Amino acid sequence: MSEGTQTRNRIQSYDEFWPVYLREHLNPISRALHYIGSSWAIVCLILLFMTGNLVWLLAGFVGAYGLAWIGHFGFEKNRPATFQYPLWSFVSDWRMFGRFLSGRLASDLDQVRDLPALKDL
Repeated sequence: MSEGTQTRNRIQSYDEFWPVYLREHLNPISRALHYIGSSWAIVCLILLFMTGNLVWLLAGFVGAYGLAWIGHFGFEKNRPATFQYPLWSFVSDWRMFGRFLSGRLASDLDQVRDLPALKDL
């Protein structure tokens, strides 16, 4: 590698990823769009099982990811972690939603506010 070239350090474990993921979701509007998208995905999954129509699977993915990406590009002003860490990001979307519903997310967010953003790693 030549001088002046930087290599990005990839996150090596999910335990390392989770706080960074939360740091990428500090904007409440962005999180709300994620929650609406996750709820939409659940509705589409139910409709898929009720009707057997695979269009609901597509609608669930497009709706959920579309809303999340609007949150990132429009409100967080960052690039979705899905592009670099698709599986961990998917798991974390549901973990964040669950922690929000259980009332435990606010303290998690307070702990990560000063961490570097994913683009800075």
